[in-house]
Amino acid sequence: MNIAIIGAGAGIGLESVTLALKNGHVVTALSTNTDQISNHANLIKINGSATSPTDLKKTVQNADVVIITVGTKNKKATTLFSDIANTLIKVTDDLNFSSPVLVITGFGAGESKKYLSFFMKTVISLFLKDQYINKTIMEQIITKSALKWEIIRPGMLTNGDAALAYKALPKLLKGMRVGKISRADVAHFLINEAENPKMLYQYVALTN
Repeated sequence: MNIAIIGAGAGIGLESVTLALKNGHVVTALSTNTDQISNHANLIKINGSATSPTDLKKTVQNADVVIITVGTKNKKATTLFSDIANTLIKVTDDLNFSSPVLVITGFGAGESKKYLSFFMKTVISLFLKDQYINKTIMEQIITKSALKWEIIRPGMLTNGDAALAYKALPKLLKGMRVGKISRADVAHFLINEAENPKMLYQYVALTN
């Protein structure tokens, strides 16, 4: 299958590219910097922006599934995530796109904010508040659209190896614990879900 990965140059996106290629898929990878992505016969690299309709259309037009893993190190107020969502809606409407779209936000976005541990609530409030406000807007735009969506909310990300013992929790429950998870494990979930979507139209929390 052809998997489009947006935000493919680092982190979860880069892990997802590597795993998808290992599993024999064709990957179209969009990033503002694709230098860290090793060349491969089944890889199409696109240097561009997820907020550019032209770049995004080029990336998703032949995709069997789209994975959005864009992050930012900018701690100031941002509209990056909502801008990507709005651009995606425009592009997919133009293409009459019907393939699944898997979107990474984070545990703490949307209604999951109420289920954060005290520690994570403090971390997000002090350092990531504006990012999570905009990630929540992104979720709202995506879930109100005609897209075949899935929202994935990982806990605190680490650089560890894939342990493959993580939990995928589709419901918000009182007392639930969502802690650390490696980027490699998140990528494993994304590629498995791309290959066999089981949680469409759900908000899935990921944790070890």
